[in-house]
Amino acid sequence: MTSQNVIVSDRNPILGLKTITVSVSNSPLFSNSSPTYFTFPRRTFLKLLEAADKNKNNNTPKIASFVDSMRDSSPTRLRSSSHDSVSDNNNKTSWIVRFPSALTMFDEIVNAAKGKQIVMFLDYDGTLSPIVEDPDKAYITHEMKEVVKDVALNFPTAIVTGRSIDKVRSFVKLNEIYYAGSHGMDIEGPANENSYSQSNQGVLFQPAREFLPMIEKVVKILEEKTKWIPGAMVENNKFCLSVHFRRVDEKMWPALAEQVKSVLLDYPKLNLTQGRKVLEIRPTIKWDKGQALKFLLKSLGFGNSEEVLPVYIGDDRTDEDAFKVLRERGQGFGILVSKVPKDTNASYSLQDPSQVKEFLKRLVEWKRKTVEEE
Repeated sequence: MTSQNVIVSDRNPILGLKTITVSVSNSPLFSNSSPTYFTFPRRTFLKLLEAADKNKNNNTPKIASFVDSMRDSSPTRLRSSSHDSVSDNNNKTSWIVRFPSALTMFDEIVNAAKGKQIVMFLDYDGTLSPIVEDPDKAYITHEMKEVVKDVALNFPTAIVTGRSIDKVRSFVKLNEIYYAGSHGMDIEGPANENSYSQSNQGVLFQPAREFLPMIEKVVKILEEKTKWIPGAMVENNKFCLSVHFRRVDEKMWPALAEQVKSVLLDYPKLNLTQGRKVLEIRPTIKWDKGQALKFLLKSLGFGNSEEVLPVYIGDDRTDEDAFKVLRERGQGFGILVSKVPKDTNASYSLQDPSQVKEFLKRLVEWKRKTVEEE
């Protein structure tokens, strides 16, 4: 650790103890100046001492930098030169001008869709469901589920998520949509026939299948390595995995980051990225939500078509890959779900899942009205 005092007088007496309590102070990683006390299992503490000796001079700055980036999870917030409220308000106003509400600009969006097929892409956490402390309880409301079902009956619709398909399907329970789990590394078509998919059913694409045994092994290792950190949760998303730290005390983030990074040293074929209060571990293949979006458009017959308008709604850093694809295509719109200004490749914004629901409802109403007028 950088510039810190760990109060342990002699290592030899440690060998006879079951647990060890240490005092940590004077570290830039910790916000309060008073000492912070941690109690570790003896074996865990000895491993930490060994790691500290091995990495004393070269690893700590990297961990400190990584922890800073953990604080900035999700698309980076725009930073103003002043912290006063006037500057903050001006900053938000400027951001809204650049990325106006998709509800305010609804007419502009549907005007661009005239004569084209809208294809909907939806993130799950923070978009269809609110962000919650326990990822296993990120339930979609009944009202949102019905709206998404209506959307799927009117437009080809996909949920693109870092979660496993099985987990998201257990939340959503809709057979009419496409599921792209594990950041698009696991793609399945609708489970029942509809006007958009008669042959594209079941598994469509799994570009990271060879990584399955490795992911399963790393999940077990990380569960063991992080079980002593209160609140840490390892989630197996099949072709990738997530280490959630939303419920971890910020003082323990450096320890969590070091545990995760130490495991990955033995697995160079896996990459570490970040989302909202989550560390994401994925195979080192060129595949992300943007690639999944392109694959699904091609599967639907719209790969090179000018008669399609893709709309992607998401809230996380990982959704930026899809927003970027839409900008590069010069076709379709990305909509960022956020209450605070963030750097983004999206075109519009919405504040929260309730606004997402309102936008989707209006889109279905517009479609039905258009059909009635034809």
